[in-house]
Amino acid sequence: MNESKGDIPPRSTEQHDQVTNNLDEDSIEYYATEKVPAGQRNMGFWDMVFLWIGANSNNASWYLGGSVAGAAFGGAIIVALVANPIAYAVLAIVGYMGYKFGVSTMALTRPAFGIRGSFLPTILNTIVFIGWAVVNTFIAVISISFIFEDLFGWPAFGEPGSSGPMILGIVLMSILNLVAVSLGRKSIKIVERIGIVIILFLGIWMTVIVFQTNPLTEIMQWTPPAESKMPIGTAIDLMAAFSLAWVLGVAEFTRYTRTPKAATVAPLLGATTALIWFVFVGVVATIGVALTTGEFNPENSDPSSLVSSLGLGWVALLMIIVACVTTNVVNLMAAGVSITNITKKIKPLHSIWLVTILSGFLMLVPLYMSSFLDTFMGFLDYIGMALSALLGILIADYFFVNKKKYDIESLEKVDGKYWYYKGVNLKAIIVWVIGVIFYLLANKLSLFTNTTGAVYPTIFLTGILYSIISIYGRKK
Repeated sequence: MNESKGDIPPRSTEQHDQVTNNLDEDSIEYYATEKVPAGQRNMGFWDMVFLWIGANSNNASWYLGGSVAGAAFGGAIIVALVANPIAYAVLAIVGYMGYKFGVSTMALTRPAFGIRGSFLPTILNTIVFIGWAVVNTFIAVISISFIFEDLFGWPAFGEPGSSGPMILGIVLMSILNLVAVSLGRKSIKIVERIGIVIILFLGIWMTVIVFQTNPLTEIMQWTPPAESKMPIGTAIDLMAAFSLAWVLGVAEFTRYTRTPKAATVAPLLGATTALIWFVFVGVVATIGVALTTGEFNPENSDPSSLVSSLGLGWVALLMIIVACVTTNVVNLMAAGVSITNITKKIKPLHSIWLVTILSGFLMLVPLYMSSFLDTFMGFLDYIGMALSALLGILIADYFFVNKKKYDIESLEKVDGKYWYYKGVNLKAIIVWVIGVIFYLLANKLSLFTNTTGAVYPTIFLTGILYSIISIYGRKK
């Protein structure tokens, strides 16, 4: 906020244009609430396609496919084909908002929640993206432990004495992540261009290997054990929570795009294609291992364990590590930029470095969890609960309450349009709490777990409720 002590005043568009005349177009990272000027909009259509393919062609997407394999092949694929496109349609909407207003996703929550009220979703968002970086990187560390086992005979993940090799893998992955984000969006463009070739090759290779081992007809006919069956609504919630988590980071990148098509169609195309493909590979690989071994264990559906079970070597494991890095540059940049919505005492690039280092320490947490699958599923449930209520408010505020018009100059103005009560819009907070309560209740009811899940009904409910309260209150 301009008037807040210790905050750095945002640079105006004119100041930015003067600065960028003498600087490389990739050289500046922007605070969350700063509008990106035309001179810094250097992300093209294919940049965004590659970025979102890289973001979704990852270890966690693969693991997600294995996790929902309990819905059987048909159920899991139907869920992937329905839940993901809906989520990524929301991604495209928020992507357009980022392009139109030139600010980050968290800055876009200020009109709805208030300048200070937006700090709450910002904290949540930062936790979510750091959490994704931790989950995704931990899966890559499992791959490193298998490589160590092949090279040095050290115990791999899950074996007695594996803590030491896993900690060494965490250190190595933390260094790789830090290198990948070292130059902000400039390094991201480089990483995505290199990684996309490797990731696509890995996806094709795994698809071929799986079908060489088990025919599609056998995989389609397989049914999970009764105790491992997953209701279709639960699978929808897991898939939706996974996909929607990206929505609150999309404007961090589309604010740098030149055209509406690059901000909407490109993320939608890249994210949907990559996630459905990698979920598909995760589903068929997990079922394939179950057919081969006679045991269905979603706990071992992480890519490293699947690659090992299918007899692939360390080359495939190295590709998994690359896939992790291409995803984490998106996670870590989104988390870092989010922090600057709360304070400008730390520069955006330094904030990105900070969350990268923090995620390295947090990777020690799942190392000592009794079940990584339970941790992963619980994390997705937490995301679904918090983000579904938040997104309903964000979308309703843009389309129905503010009629697609935001005053960007007021985003940091104390006592301005978005100050509300002491910087907080209590209506949005109340609706958010109601949405979370509704999700917690619906998530336990068979009416939802066996049909639509709770995520999308929560988005719909909070959107309608917030619109009614805001518009009716304004008229009074």
